[in-house]
Amino acid sequence: MKSSNSASGAIGRLLLGGSATLGFSLLAIPPLVLLLRGISTQAWLGLPDSEVVFAAIWLSFITTSITTILTLLFGTPLAYVLARYNFRGKWFVNLFIELPIIMPPAVAGLALLLTFGRRGFIGMFLNEIGLGLSFTTAAVIIAQVFIAAPFYIRSAQVGLAQVSPEVEDAARVDGADGWTLFRFITLPLAWNAMAAGLILSWARALGEFGATILFAGSLQGRTQTMPLLVYSVFERDIDAAIWTGLILILLAMVALLLSQWLLRRDMRLAD
Repeated sequence: MKSSNSASGAIGRLLLGGSATLGFSLLAIPPLVLLLRGISTQAWLGLPDSEVVFAAIWLSFITTSITTILTLLFGTPLAYVLARYNFRGKWFVNLFIELPIIMPPAVAGLALLLTFGRRGFIGMFLNEIGLGLSFTTAAVIIAQVFIAAPFYIRSAQVGLAQVSPEVEDAARVDGADGWTLFRFITLPLAWNAMAAGLILSWARALGEFGATILFAGSLQGRTQTMPLLVYSVFERDIDAAIWTGLILILLAMVALLLSQWLLRRDMRLAD
């Protein structure tokens, strides 16, 4: 009986290890192949002369920076309200905040176009005063905020909810209140979780494609961000597509590592 149990345990561990290895391989091999292909072709030698690539990199840097600032400014108050107040319909608010995370990108782009396009629900009024948004750089930013902000809001909500009310009450006794309380007590205690969410939000904005191409198009120097460039030049310049993709992967990995470090640091401080 003991031998049979040992054999069953060995088979179970073998199946578990095999399944885990297969799962890891499916996730890790494609980016590694992309990296090896980029190194083997040495396409990076021609990048300094590629105005298209650097125009897309610059546009991505500008738009994601603005997106991150807007997400921080408007997402933080929303996360604070959701973390600290209970009200009727709160689940409904959370539902629509997190919906863009799982919404198909093409559907998200269509929704933005129907809302902010020239004949859209809001866009037709903006268009009358000369503020057309669709197929502009502003449309890129709107698409990035719509898709990426929920990552920050959700993380900030969790971080703010974890701040002990007793700590804030003690600060109130000492005279802290309002913005002073938030700035010097609440924000430092929740900052690791908020920063981790903000970094993930930036990375998601950097990789945004589906909603952007439908709502903003792919106009070089105006709306063509790095993901759109990969799609646009894939057939005629595979080297540019490969190296643009590698830059995106590298930035995403750095963002992910930094986000994980902040979360681990937050857990250590909590312990």
